[in-house]
Amino acid sequence: QQPLDPELRVFARASADDKGPIMMLLAAFDALKAAGQAPAFHVKVLLDSEEEKGSPTIKAIATANAKLLKADGLLILDGPQHASNKPTLVFGNRGATSLTLTVYGPKSPLHSGHYGNYVPNPAQRLATLLASMKDDSGRVTVAGYYDTVKLSATEREALATVPDDAASLLKRTGIARPDAVGSNYQEALQYPSLNIRGMQAAAVGDKAANIIPHQAVAELDLRTTPEADSAYLTALLQQHIKAQGWYLTQGEPTDAERAKHDKIASLTPGAGGDAARTPMDSQLGNWVYAVLQQDNEKIVRIRMMGGSLPTEQLVSALQMPFVILPLVNADNNQHSFDENLRIGHYVDGTQTLVRLLRTPY
Repeated sequence: QQPLDPELRVFARASADDKGPIMMLLAAFDALKAAGQAPAFHVKVLLDSEEEKGSPTIKAIATANAKLLKADGLLILDGPQHASNKPTLVFGNRGATSLTLTVYGPKSPLHSGHYGNYVPNPAQRLATLLASMKDDSGRVTVAGYYDTVKLSATEREALATVPDDAASLLKRTGIARPDAVGSNYQEALQYPSLNIRGMQAAAVGDKAANIIPHQAVAELDLRTTPEADSAYLTALLQQHIKAQGWYLTQGEPTDAERAKHDKIASLTPGAGGDAARTPMDSQLGNWVYAVLQQDNEKIVRIRMMGGSLPTEQLVSALQMPFVILPLVNADNNQHSFDENLRIGHYVDGTQTLVRLLRTPY
């Protein structure tokens, strides 16, 4: 029987994120069983079917079953390998929290001819407010936003050793220059971010009308770090908005609020979870690192990846060390219509898990 072409790909939503690693683990158990072998240690498997919507119940479930789930360590099979497609170990992930920023205008949409130059436009005001939160280099200008993140010289050196190709990153993303938050890609991911993930005010295209909209909305997502969690960053944003002369209300403003305050907005928190990070020289990390080195390949070690996982919820509930082991191809296009899993990565990932299961901890 001919081996599968490693360049073949399975195209399907969740093929890489995260059904691929689940199937690799099941295949690894099948391989051990076929060889008449058993794992070198006890294995407990926890599958999070709600990870794509923020893992709203996993902490409660882990807390309620902490005794059953007690273990020496937590190995998380999620995320893409480094773009070099070399074996990758990740020692943390940023968190994410969502916020809805609404700027209120007139009580109802108004004719722009009859009321233009008289009634302030909330879309224009929202744009001005958002512009006050970042400078032209992409750095957040909200006071204190980066202050709690302190990188040592040793940590900066470790970040610089990750083999990122800056030119390829720029070409792949189609930009001329990156934001000036970090001196390189990995360093940028160690800081909290402020992203506008969507905006809405009235309509465009064939649905556009000559109106002053009654409100304008921006959906924000904040990527958090262990040093700058969602509560800390949200409080800084509230302070910043107030410092720009805005009155923050809860929901639709009352007539009394409208009469008293010129600029009215609300900032409503949504779902999310906080960041987690573990030492790069932990016993668990060193064990996985030694197994990966059996192929004599250079291992990419990443201090903290930019994406979010429910790691903090699990770690705070179970109080155990963790490490993240990405196994899928970096170009898997997760969450997109053409998400894919490279067969070569499926095979290599299964073999890696077989070696891990055979190696005493």
